[in-house]
Amino acid sequence: MNIQKLREELEADEGIKYVTYKCSADKLTFGVGHMVLESDPEYNQPVGTAVSADRVTECFNRDIESVITDCQRLYSQFDSLPEDCKLIIANMMFNLGLPTLSKFKNMKKHVDEEDWELAAAEMENSKWARQLPNRSSRLVERMRLLAVPF
Repeated sequence: MNIQKLREELEADEGIKYVTYKCSADKLTFGVGHMVLESDPEYNQPVGTAVSADRVTECFNRDIESVITDCQRLYSQFDSLPEDCKLIIANMMFNLGLPTLSKFKNMKKHVDEEDWELAAAEMENSKWARQLPNRSSRLVERMRLLAVPF
């Protein structure tokens, strides 16, 4: 999978910040949506603490490794899916996490069957799509385009 392309997409969707801040879930965060963990040196630091570009990259790389592992756990054939499908699923996994994305059972069923149109419809018919209309509509449209022969 093209990790650089995934990073560009996630930076566009999540933003990138070189200071700590509270996310919408009131969690200390920095970089490309990296939630600060107890094991992070930024833990217990005040909101607004500066974070270097190298540290942002380090955490992003670690987070993406975890995201890809979770994608492979949820989709046994993940590595053989079309590139754009992998990017879409990884974007959703980054945003939602494994426990929540695992609940998209019908989407998974349709991806497993390579029925991109029905997978897109399941994405579109979700609380996630209603909460994040811009992000979800882009990803839904890309999933639909997988059904279009070249």
